[in-house]
Amino acid sequence: MRFMMMVKADKNFEAGVPPSPELMARMGQFFEEMAQAGVLLAADGLLPSSKGFRIKSSGGKLAVTDGPFVETKELIAGYALVQAKSREEALELAKRFWEIHGDGEGEVRQVAES
Repeated sequence: MRFMMMVKADKNFEAGVPPSPELMARMGQFFEEMAQAGVLLAADGLLPSSKGFRIKSSGGKLAVTDGPFVETKELIAGYALVQAKSREEALELAKRFWEIHGDGEGEVRQVAES
């Protein structure tokens, strides 16, 4: 089963404040361990919403809205796609991630597979 672990943005992220070098080193080590264990499929941080856009389709017409976006609680700052044997294993990976990451909020969702 694949799971997407998403890290929600906060005001610092949206302001372009980079994570500390110490946090980046700890996260890099954690991602390396997951890669060596064969459970990490992909992981990346995203740029602030000021560098992005939203697209909406309604009635056959597309509307594009450039960032930045006001509600940071709705924004994703980064993600990791992991392969886990169960929901419980994905939860354990997420717990380890948040022990390293510290304060913040995230979401973990199973990827739909056919």
